Amino acid sequence: MLTLVTGHAGFIGFHVALRLLERGDMVVGFDNVSDHGDLTLKEARLAELADRSGTLPGRYISIEADLTDAAALARCFDRYRFERVIHLAARPGIAFSVAHPDATVAANIVGFANLLEACRVAAVPHLTYASSSSVYGASRRLPYSEHDPADHPLQLYAATKRANELMAHAYSHLYALPTTGLRFFTVYGPWCRPDLALYKFVEAICAGRPVELMDAGRHSRDFTYVDDLVTALVALSDDIARPDPNWRGEAPDAATSSAPWRVLNIGSDRPARVTDYLDAIEAALGQKAIRRDQPRQAADMPDTWADLTEIRSAIGYEPSISLDEGVARFVAWYRSRQ
Repeated sequence: MLTLVTGHAGFIGFHVALRLLERGDMVVGFDNVSDHGDLTLKEARLAELADRSGTLPGRYISIEADLTDAAALARCFDRYRFERVIHLAARPGIAFSVAHPDATVAANIVGFANLLEACRVAAVPHLTYASSSSVYGASRRLPYSEHDPADHPLQLYAATKRANELMAHAYSHLYALPTTGLRFFTVYGPWCRPDLALYKFVEAICAGRPVELMDAGRHSRDFTYVDDLVTALVALSDDIARPDPNWRGEAPDAATSSAPWRVLNIGSDRPARVTDYLDAIEAALGQKAIRRDQPRQAADMPDTWADLTEIRSAIGYEPSISLDEGVARFVAWYRSRQ
C-alpha cells in the first residue's frame, strides 16, 4: 500500500511512518522540516526512517515542502497515486498558538484546506487526520465522548483542530471523500518533542533544575503511549469511513454523519494526575525532582479523559502500555541519546 504521511519528521508522524514501513508498506513523507522545535531531533527521526526503510527503491521517499504551498502539494499528488493519506503535520502546541496565531492558522487551516482539495482531486480512498482532545475545551462532562458537542475551545490550537473536523465534513458531504478525524489524548513516548511535559520534566531533573508544575500538578491527563496510538491509527486508516445509516438530521449525532465522516477518541482510558506522572518519571530516573508550583494557565484544560467506547467497537482497540512502563521506555531512550 502507498501511503502519504504528512509531518513525518514530527513525533507521531515519525512513529506512524516507521510502523507502515515495518509492515511492508511504501511511504511518502511530506514535511517542511521547520526549525520550530528541535531541528536536530527532526533530522535524527528522518535519518532513522531512511535507515529502517531498507534497500528497496522507492519504498520510502521524503519530500521537504510546506502544505501551505498548494503547487508543491499538487505536484506530489500528480506523481504518486496514494491509497491512504495520514495527515499529522501541524503547528502543535497550545502556548505556541497563543503567541503565534498567524503561523498556527496558516499551518493548521490553510495547509489542511490544501490537503483536502488535493485528496478530492485525486479521489483518495481515505484521509485520516489528527484532531485533538483539546477540542472538548470548556466541557467538564467526563469521560469525553465523541457524541457530545465540542464547541467551546479554550485556545486557538483547539479551535483550528475543531475547524479541521468541520472542514473535513464539508468535503465528505460534497465529494464523498471518506475522512476520519482522531482526537489524540496527551501522547508521550520516545522521540517526543522537547516542549512536551515528559521531555521537559526529565531534562530538568537530570540537570538539577526545578520542575514547573502548573496548578501544583493537580490536574489529570489521559496519558497515551505512542505505540498504542499508532496501532489504533494505522488500523483506523485501513478501516475506511462510511456513512452512518442511522444518522438523522432531526437528532444529529456529533460523532458520525450521513456522509463518510467520523471522529474518534484515541486515549488510554486511564487518566492520571500530573503528580503521578512525575512520580513515574522519578522512579524511572531513580532521582527526585525539585518541584515548583505555578498557577494554571487560562488556555489549559483542567482534566482530560477519553471515552473509548467507539474506537473499541470500531477496531477492538485496547491500550496495552501502562504509564510506568511507557515512562521507563522514554527514559531509556533519552539516556541512549545523551
